[in-house]
Order: sequence, then C-alpha cells, then structure tokens
Amino acid sequence: MQPQPMTLQAYDAISDEFNTLRTVIKPAVNREKEIAAAHGDRSENAEYHAAKEKLRHIDKRLKYLSSMLQNAKIIDPAQHTHERVAFGSTVELEDIDTDESLTLSIFGVLESEPQSGVISYEAPMARALMGKAVGDSVTVTLPSGKKEYEILAIRYIPILECKKEPFARAAFA
Repeated sequence: MQPQPMTLQAYDAISDEFNTLRTVIKPAVNREKEIAAAHGDRSENAEYHAAKEKLRHIDKRLKYLSSMLQNAKIIDPAQHTHERVAFGSTVELEDIDTDESLTLSIFGVLESEPQSGVISYEAPMARALMGKAVGDSVTVTLPSGKKEYEILAIRYIPILECKKEPFARAAFA
C-alpha cells in the first residue's frame, strides 16, 4: 500500500478508533460470544453466530485501520504557502461556461466529504488542480462531460472549518 497523506487530526481519529475497537469493543464482543457459547449447542445458537460475525467485522476493520496507520504520511497543510494547489488547499473556482463559482478543499481519503466540498486528493478534480496557480484554467472530465474551470483563489482553511463553512457547491454528475 502506498503512503496515505492525512492531517494529524485524521491520524488521531483513526488511532482512537483502532484503540477503542481493540481494547473496548472487541473484548466486549468476545464476552458476548463466550456467554452465548455457554448456552449450549453452538450449531443452532444465533447469538453465538452473531457474535462471531461481529468479531469478523471488527477484525477486518482493525486490519484496515492498522494498514492506514502504518502507511500514514502526516501532512500539516498550514505549513504550505498555498501559492499553488496542494494537499490542504481550499480552491475557489469559476466554471468558464456558466460563471458559477465552486469552492473545494483537498484532503485525505478518510477526511473527504464531497457533499461538504471536501474532496480526496485522489479525486479526478483534485488531481487536475494539484500544482496549479491562481489564474490557471483546468479542464476536468466528469461523468457529465468535460468542464473547464478557472482558479480564482487558493488558501488554507483547517479541515474542521471546511466542513462547517457553507461553500457554494456544484454537482459532480
């Protein structure tokens, strides 16, 4: 797996979830399984099978979170100048054809919330914007066809504020 850029806040959230699953939730489900097993015949014991299934899901999630933590590349976007679009940049765009404005923030895969305008650095729009400067035009192929945008501004806004700020959004269909 390749390095996964993320903010320190995302790393901390993943770490917290991993630790809670490992030290609190998994032991509790193990106890549920033991109690259910004590009720007798396991072949027809729905509680026992449900607990086993929960444990499988927990183990899969733990493996995924562990991989994310091991491959994490913590980036502090506040340290960038944001003269060019980079991880953590908030970009104001204008659709060349419709003059509609759009504001997007580019963060990690686990931090993205497209409905709030926070997109993953792996999204086609983010890839097209990376490295561009104010005044540059960008053509992006979206499911609805090609769109051309002009970059009006680039700045840094912390991720938590990005998810609260009522930016103008565009449909990506």
